Amino acid sequence: MIQNNVKSEYFNWIVLIGILLLFLEVLFFNGGLIITFILSIGSIYLGRKWKPRFSGKVFFWIGWIWFIITVLNMMTFRYFLCVVLLYYIIQFFQTQQRPKKIKPILLEKPNENRTEPLMERKKLFDNRFFSSQETPEHAYEWNDVNIQVGIGNTVIDLSETVLPKGESVISIRHLVGNVTILVPYEVEVHINSSIIAGTLAIFHEQEQRIINENIVYETENYQPSEQKIKLFTSFITGRLEVKRI
Repeated sequence: MIQNNVKSEYFNWIVLIGILLLFLEVLFFNGGLIITFILSIGSIYLGRKWKPRFSGKVFFWIGWIWFIITVLNMMTFRYFLCVVLLYYIIQFFQTQQRPKKIKPILLEKPNENRTEPLMERKKLFDNRFFSSQETPEHAYEWNDVNIQVGIGNTVIDLSETVLPKGESVISIRHLVGNVTILVPYEVEVHINSSIIAGTLAIFHEQEQRIINENIVYETENYQPSEQKIKLFTSFITGRLEVKRI
């Protein structure tokens, strides 16, 4: 246990130094790094969008090549590469000095009374870096949503499913993109959204521009309602739209 804690502390320090080095590189040594990443990611996104066409393929591969070259030229990448190489060199010398002894382990049949059965549920969405997703156009079984999306749009239509009694949860973290939630009239909603730069449109309220704010709304009968949805969203830039259907 102590050894694992020590390794965890070393790992945390390595990550913290890497983050500090990244900030120093962006602020003092390579100010155009952010613009380069945005342009390369934008090229990849446009390439995927226009991929059937020749121009889309060109944008897609130019974006990836540009992105990889940028990463390879970063001081932060070289730092992590040196750390990984040093780690494996140390591990090699340690194994030479203290060879690992492998002993056979007899496994007893597990006691069924001690095991707890787990059931894997079908997910509505997957984590995607470049993709747009939406719920099926036909009736579907509801499962809580907890996803991360890089660049893309997400549409969730709650009118095509039956929400269970109690509080259902939707948690979506976006880098860039739009989120649209379609809510039946009989379902109450709690909204907690954090946006660095974007727009917000909730029901019949006028669309508002948000700059680095956390917005919390709740329908009037949310607390006593038997069917309700709690929505958490976070964006770097994008648009959140919640409307009745």
